Order: sequence, then C-alpha cells, then structure tokens
Amino acid sequence: MSAEVLAEEFEVLESIYPTELTKLSEREIRIDVEPDDPVEGVEPLALVLNVEYTDEYPDALPKFTLEATQGELDEAEIAHLHDELQKVGEENLGMAMTFTLVAHLRERLSGLMHERDERTRREEAEKERQALEAEEARTRGTPVTVESFKAWKIKFDKEMATKRAREEEEKLKGLSPKEREEYRKTHTRLSGRQLFERDRSLGTLDEDVGDEDAVSVDITQYDRTVREEEENDEDHVTFSDSD
Repeated sequence: MSAEVLAEEFEVLESIYPTELTKLSEREIRIDVEPDDPVEGVEPLALVLNVEYTDEYPDALPKFTLEATQGELDEAEIAHLHDELQKVGEENLGMAMTFTLVAHLRERLSGLMHERDERTRREEAEKERQALEAEEARTRGTPVTVESFKAWKIKFDKEMATKRAREEEEKLKGLSPKEREEYRKTHTRLSGRQLFERDRSLGTLDEDVGDEDAVSVDITQYDRTVREEEENDEDHVTFSDSD
C-alpha cells in the first residue's frame, strides 16, 4: 500500500476521531475507543486500539492489539474481542477498514455494558425473591406436630416455673421474716382439689356418714287414699234392725 493512500485514510480518521486518534508513526496509530451507547449506573468501559499497517494492507489485515484503559475486562473478554476484529477485518479485505474496526469495538463495548446491567438486575431480582421467601417462611412458622407441641410445652412450663420462682424470690426479699413465714404457710395450703386428689377416701367417707344418718320412711303413711279410708271407717255408724 502506498504511503499516499494510507495518508488519505489517516486524514479521514483524524476528522472522525480528532481527540481519540494519536499518530505514532507513518504506519502506526492509536485510537481510544469508548462505547457508543453507555449504560447509566454501570461501570464504564474503554479500550485502546493499536494498529500497525503492513505493506499488503488493505488486501491483508493490519496488526492490531487491544488494551483496557477503563473498567474491568479480563483476558478472555479481550481475546474474544480480538477474534471478532479478525473476522470483521477479513470481511472487509481490499478496502480501508480501520473505521469499521473501531465502530465494531464501540458497539461491542456497549453490548458488554448492557449484558452486565442485565446480569446485575437478575442477581438483584434473585436476592429479592430469596428475601421474600425467607420472610414468608419466617412469618408462616413451623408446622406444629404432636411431638413438637410436647417439646414446646415442656420448655414453656419450665420457663414459667423459673419465672414464678424468680418473682416469688424477689417478692420475699421485701418482706420481714414473720411476713415471709406467713406467706409460705398461706401458699403451701392445699386446695380442695389437691386434698381430694391426695385422699380420695374422703368422698367415700362422706357417703358412709350419709348412710348412717338416714331414716327409713314408710311412704304409705303419706298415701292420701289410705288415710281417707281409715278416717271413713272410724266415722261410720252401723244400724241394727232390732232398734
């Protein structure tokens, strides 16, 4: 390729990229590449494209390298971009291709930013879903079974007994020795139910006493019909024919 033809391409590139292009030599340039459609809220990405033109250009690909200048691009991503540039260059053999290579890089950097933005949104949505599930599980609680209820009841009764003992101890601290003794006597008296459960013979004793005091009653004494007949017999007068 003649120097005159290459100079013409440089002139066009300088008019398109007045601040991005740096001419390093008669056959080598450096172009700063940024996304053509950056995504707000996503870490910016930027590259430097170094191009060295051979004598066979544009019938042969120029030599080019890529360097990340802003944002994080790992080696695999840079290698993938380099391979894509190779394919784009092969499709444009025989014509000036530098502008096409830069345009492709700008588009691909925008694509990477959009992909990262979408990945971040998916991750946030997944975190929100997991948080909602955790909250639902927390508010829904654990299903109660007979075994879990018994375990809970034992624990609850133990906690309540400890609480009552602690409260009683605190209450006794504020009493005099005499008052504490009276308090203990009052609270150690058995209730009627406790007495009954302690000596179930009390119930049968009451029944026996009731039997001893019982009086046998002849209900015929209170039969109205019998009583009336007896009264009629006493008042009845018999008359004789001899009178």
